[in-house]
Amino acid sequence: MCHVIVTCRSMLWTLLSIVVAFAELIAFMSADWLIGKAKPSNSEDVDNRTGGSQEPYHPTLGIYGRCTRISHTQLSRRDTLCGPYAENFNEIASGFWQATAIFLAVGIMILCAVAFVSVFTMCVQSIMKKSIFNVCGLLQGIAGLFLILGLILYPAGWGCQKAISYCGPYASAYKLGDCSLGWAFYTAIGGTILTFICAVFSAQAEIATSSDKVQEEIEEGKNLICLL
Repeated sequence: MCHVIVTCRSMLWTLLSIVVAFAELIAFMSADWLIGKAKPSNSEDVDNRTGGSQEPYHPTLGIYGRCTRISHTQLSRRDTLCGPYAENFNEIASGFWQATAIFLAVGIMILCAVAFVSVFTMCVQSIMKKSIFNVCGLLQGIAGLFLILGLILYPAGWGCQKAISYCGPYASAYKLGDCSLGWAFYTAIGGTILTFICAVFSAQAEIATSSDKVQEEIEEGKNLICLL
């Protein structure tokens, strides 16, 4: 018989697992890993409302995507164009970034799988006599290692020609040059830290769902068990 067990710790672990997976996925897909050096507006580009030149803009560069602005001289406006600069895996700007993409993709797939499974932990607490929380916690720890490897290798690719075109000639491995780090990089770091927190917290979720209070509720014949 399926017993639906909901505790504060197990629910918090489930929510954190879902948040981590989405955060890493969004960061990976974003083009805001590097913020390029400011590019001045063209003299022809004039703001119709103020009559003055528009402010310089900062193009952004991701692992496989980029955002830049396209000028429309006749319409006196500019549109931001975002999309992948690499049509296939081999066109990613650096071998280090290719490795980063692989490690991050593997880690994110594991996190997404854990996030999916975590939704069902309210009803299923064990698989083949092994705690599903402990198994998921182990997988989250493994995913965190993949994410760390990807984030360590990513700065090694700052010396590629693509990064230099955005960050200037002083950009090199682990040196940003004229660029700055975007929100996607910090989100990936934050998500990695939270991944390890989830891995550790999974043990607390296991303790909460197998406590004496839960066993007492089960023995009383209750199918829905909610504990603070």
